[in-house]
This record gives sequence, structure tokens and C-alpha cells, in this order.
Amino acid sequence: MAGGWSKDGAVHEQIEDSIRDELKRIQAHQRPKGESLTHCMECGEAIPPKRRELVAGVTHCVACQQALDAETAQRGWINRRGSKDSQLK
Repeated sequence: MAGGWSKDGAVHEQIEDSIRDELKRIQAHQRPKGESLTHCMECGEAIPPKRRELVAGVTHCVACQQALDAETAQRGWINRRGSKDSQLK
């Protein structure tokens, strides 16, 4: 089914992309499991022993983890691919 300027299957592609994006977001927020790293994956700084004990599977120091969390929070929950406003213009 074609609608307006979109190609056949465009709606299905939008749905698949939205699902894929949501799965990535969920996987990124899952708590790490397993053994914690001794050094941060981003900056290479040593991760304090107390942090490694309290957070299982930790891979980032506090500063890098806060930066990652802030970046994730800025994205918001808007599905821009499926925005009807953008399709009406």
C-alpha cells in the first residue's frame, strides 16, 4: 500500500525501525551482570573497589556513567520517524 510520497512498505519499515530503536534502548539500560572491570572502558581510569562490589558487572567509572546516562536521557521518547506532522508538510 503506497500512501502519498512514501514508497511501498514504508510504514512497515518505520515500525521495524521503531522496534529496533526501542530494543537498543532497553538493552542499554539493563544492569550489567558478571565480573566488574577494574578500569573504565571509556577513559581508562581505575574503578574504585567499593563501586565494583556494589554494582555487579560495572564497566564505567562514575563520571563516564553519568555522561552516558545524561546522553540517554536527552534523547527523549519521541518517535520522529513516525511523526504524522512531518508527513503532512
